[in-house]
Amino acid sequence: MKKQQRLIMRTVILLLLLAAVGYTIYANFFTEKTHVTVGSTAPDFVLTDLHGKKHRLSDYRGKGVFLNFWGTWCKPCEREMPYINEQYGIYKNKGVEVLAVNVGETQLSVQKFADRFGLTFPIMIDNEDQVMNAYEVDQLPATFLIDKNGKVKKIITGTMTEEMVKQYMESIKP
Repeated sequence: MKKQQRLIMRTVILLLLLAAVGYTIYANFFTEKTHVTVGSTAPDFVLTDLHGKKHRLSDYRGKGVFLNFWGTWCKPCEREMPYINEQYGIYKNKGVEVLAVNVGETQLSVQKFADRFGLTFPIMIDNEDQVMNAYEVDQLPATFLIDKNGKVKKIITGTMTEEMVKQYMESIKP
């Protein structure tokens, strides 16, 4: 009787393991993964900015979106922030929005950084790295230029000069 119970228990455990392995294989190879590439639709997201306002990317359809991933500790990010802020002042009235996504730092450190540079565009914190992962960001700074139809027009990694920021904003102006 004990041998039969052990056999049943082992069979159940084996079937559960096989089901788990089968699901893992299915999920990794047969489900569609979205890779963010030039020409693809930008993944939608909702994040709250430093002032408590929610920003949903899809709400910006009809505008060009300059989506920038950054960190306060990132020296190239620090160098380009004043350029982005300067050009935002020019292009926000021409249909271009800047959305700056900080990658998981505290609100206090991000707010101090924003105050130090006088940043006027919306700054959100991606606390759980969900947006960063959706966009497959592995290096900072990373900027996604999104056109008025929600399509990724260009992906930039690394520091931008002010002239580059200006050209990129001009290129997504609706």
